[in-house]
Amino acid sequence: MISFRITFPVLILLLLFYITSCGPPIEESSPPNIIVFLVDDMGPLDTSVPFLTDTNGTLVKYPLNEYYRTPNMEKLAAQGVRFTNFYAHSVCSPTRTSILTGQNAARHGTTNWINSESNNRTEFGPSKWNWKGLDKESITLPRILQQLGYQTIHVGKAHFGPFDSEGENPLNLGFDINIAGSSIGHPGSYYGTDGFGHIKGQKSRAVSGLDKYHGKDIFLTEALTAEAKTSISKAIEKGRPFFLYLAHYAVHAPFQSDLRFADNYKDSGKTEEAQAYATLIEGIDKSLGDVIQHVKDLGIGENTLILFLGDNGSDAPLPIEDNFSSSSPLKGKKGNHWEGGMRVPFIVSWITPNEEIACQQKTAVAPNAVQQQQGTIMDLFPTLCQVANANHPEGYILDGFELQEQLSGRQNSIRHELFLNHFPHGDHRSNYFTSLVKSDWKIVYHYQIEGPPHYELFNLKNDPFETRNVADENLAQLKIMMEVLSDEMKNKNALYPEKEKERLKLIMPTF
Repeated sequence: MISFRITFPVLILLLLFYITSCGPPIEESSPPNIIVFLVDDMGPLDTSVPFLTDTNGTLVKYPLNEYYRTPNMEKLAAQGVRFTNFYAHSVCSPTRTSILTGQNAARHGTTNWINSESNNRTEFGPSKWNWKGLDKESITLPRILQQLGYQTIHVGKAHFGPFDSEGENPLNLGFDINIAGSSIGHPGSYYGTDGFGHIKGQKSRAVSGLDKYHGKDIFLTEALTAEAKTSISKAIEKGRPFFLYLAHYAVHAPFQSDLRFADNYKDSGKTEEAQAYATLIEGIDKSLGDVIQHVKDLGIGENTLILFLGDNGSDAPLPIEDNFSSSSPLKGKKGNHWEGGMRVPFIVSWITPNEEIACQQKTAVAPNAVQQQQGTIMDLFPTLCQVANANHPEGYILDGFELQEQLSGRQNSIRHELFLNHFPHGDHRSNYFTSLVKSDWKIVYHYQIEGPPHYELFNLKNDPFETRNVADENLAQLKIMMEVLSDEMKNKNALYPEKEKERLKLIMPTF
């Protein structure tokens, strides 16, 4: 009996030690804070940080890397890990929904960008695609973290559902706080003097919830940053861990100049639009630096993990030559089926690295590391659940992988390196296609809208910039990839384009 009285409290203390997360003694019972810093339409070349490597795995800087100014991204990459092979869907709403659900767009069904006013199916799109987006019943990352006691904060662009839908309001999706998030996919104006579209600009896309800045000389990126910082401070005052989803409207069109940075590009020789785009990029970078400094000033940097990424390929207003443009040397850009439409920047770091801190030991992030193994936007959900010691509901299907091994600089030996990008819609740069990356190979299936289907096959190891379609000369590999593509579509219950009420299902090549 005496032995029991002595041992039981000791066991309790030991259990508390292991289940509480990181930080110095005053923060020991606090789970890690999490920031997802999402940039709209930012591709892997829209930065001074190189994200592409040569065949030896050495980082390579290209002309666009020299054009843009992103010193805070450089600092973040230097203290954390960058992924050189990170995939998102080729347009925004599918990616944003995948981040919140951990599922591929082919599974959750939001396969096109959401038009606020009406069904954006397009002429031959699947009639039952999920154009209403997320709803109150959806299982989402913020809802899971909210149930754990996190203060869940949404700042910026939402685009999770059309007008008058449940998904229009992030408060229905597990966020405690929503600032400036609604159905709209781009701002009516970036200028506070325009009321962000309420006073001047595209009023149907006016940004909501920022009335106190109307008429003032402030840029939208700057206003959202201020709101994010305030929300972080309030969460800390309440003694709650926070999950901040800071989703900037930049760098999406309209390409309006952030005048704080305009002089840096006036002698670049590029068009006014391209110069304005560069100011949007630099404004995003300043926002990143401001948020990081604010976290440090609050003394919570060792307990705060930040993930920086884009939502699809670049849409920078640069000339298109032979299908190479703002993601060059990657082929294509936003909305395309090539790599330039789907590859995005991705950096992960603790705000203040300190390997002595428990949470940083649990989720170790290698300093100045370059991770070449594939990662995808579906990985954020399971990764952050593990960071927060959260469990997703039993039976819930995830398409992503926990990134902890890769964040530490190692390879994840159990992950498959598959990425399915399903776009069964039209009216974009590439129409009615499904692509699949499997390790070194990539197949693109163009649906039989007019005439027979068209196949593209690339070996990304030998031809990373997709200059040679080898579908006709490597029929055996084409068949293998089509079989994998077919299996992935079945696994995810993907919907197909439709013509005359008939599904345009995959047609296997014959030879």
